[in-house]
Amino acid sequence: MTPLPRVVIAAPATGQGKTTVATGLMAALTRAGHVVSGHKVGPDYIDPGYHALACGRPGRNLDPHLVGEERIVPLLLHGAAGADVAVVEGVMGLYDGKVGGQGFASTAHVATLTRSPIVLVVDISRSSRSIGAVVHGMATYDPDVEIAGVVLNQAGSPRHAAEVADSIDLPVLGTIGRDPDLAVPSRHLGLVPAAERDEARHALDTLADRIAELVDLDAVLAVARSAPDLDGDPWDAVGALGGFEARFARTSTTGDGPVVAVAGGRAFTFRYAETEELLRAAGCTVVGFDPMTDACLPDGTAGIYLGGGFPEVHARELTGNVVLRRELAAAIGDGVPTVAECAGLLYLCSSLDSSPMVGAIDAAAAMTERLTLRYPTMTAATDNLLTRAGEQVTGHEFHRTQVAPYAGEHPAWTVDGQDVGFTSPTLHASYLHTHWAGHPQLAQRFAEAVHG
Repeated sequence: MTPLPRVVIAAPATGQGKTTVATGLMAALTRAGHVVSGHKVGPDYIDPGYHALACGRPGRNLDPHLVGEERIVPLLLHGAAGADVAVVEGVMGLYDGKVGGQGFASTAHVATLTRSPIVLVVDISRSSRSIGAVVHGMATYDPDVEIAGVVLNQAGSPRHAAEVADSIDLPVLGTIGRDPDLAVPSRHLGLVPAAERDEARHALDTLADRIAELVDLDAVLAVARSAPDLDGDPWDAVGALGGFEARFARTSTTGDGPVVAVAGGRAFTFRYAETEELLRAAGCTVVGFDPMTDACLPDGTAGIYLGGGFPEVHARELTGNVVLRRELAAAIGDGVPTVAECAGLLYLCSSLDSSPMVGAIDAAAAMTERLTLRYPTMTAATDNLLTRAGEQVTGHEFHRTQVAPYAGEHPAWTVDGQDVGFTSPTLHASYLHTHWAGHPQLAQRFAEAVHG
């Protein structure tokens, strides 16, 4: 059994202030001298960026759909190693999960799997005593879910807040008034990533001060410390690879393994921390590069990983870096193993709207009005760099762009009866994001190709 003080920050619906309160708590507790581990329920990449900024350590995701129920506790323990307390930000409404899954992968599901108490954030701006009914319903809907306290958000006045508090049977741990300075900027796919906000650290300092003033940090810590010890061992990248790394033990320990160039900077902000950990465990040397500003790939590049982000926002800068675009096209043409997910796919197309891109894939990308949001189980359409035909992998898709054609001669996946993506023996590119901790064979195959 492993002790880990922990608390889940949830809400009755999206837009209630979960990210503000969760990130503010992480920052305030860190500034108070605690070692805080930040986690996010679901596949979201943006919130963990703010969590990392608040805690000074990687933000982590907990998603039963992407990694399987059995890995949630191990990944929580792994991410929280050495921390005094773990703060887990929920997703959507408390009981909202995968559509058709009866709450699977919801915040409540993850709280139950990890036996974590919940602090409910409730926007009270449009109601008063009716909030008591909402909180009562949330707290009694599922007997396995423990709501230990409430934070009232968007209070109009002290009198308004007192009327709401009087209607609630649970402890009220804090009250936050209407304050536009605590809002986080949004764009077409949600919050603006922390890596793109020059003022993010200053805003975080302000948020930490306000949360420390308005929320009872000692009461939140008491809730976290009430969580029972966890039964399980921390996830381990070496163990997840099942002995594969033994063939490359020397490079794993000396750090002189083949280089995997991982795209970063403002245009490529999304990737799971465990992806890089798996690559390092497999004997690869992970080196970041910025496709907007770097003139060349890292020395010795033997593999390329292009994750998620917003290339559509930074298309002009990506297009302007002609030398790197040409080098990337040549490297991919020469067979350097390359994985591209969503933003990476757009970058490898011939163009994005009117802006030339790398041109390694014979397809054009364009912004659309339609949001594509899927949480599917994909079937591998071919044998390729990452998968074997017929293999099933869980994933996540979230974008407002479209590529034409939607699939190449050798598609990456079949999703809902449709072929999608582009592959070859050395390339895997599609809109689908995968979490390699849930499917370590993908990391293993990529690492094998890089070593080769």
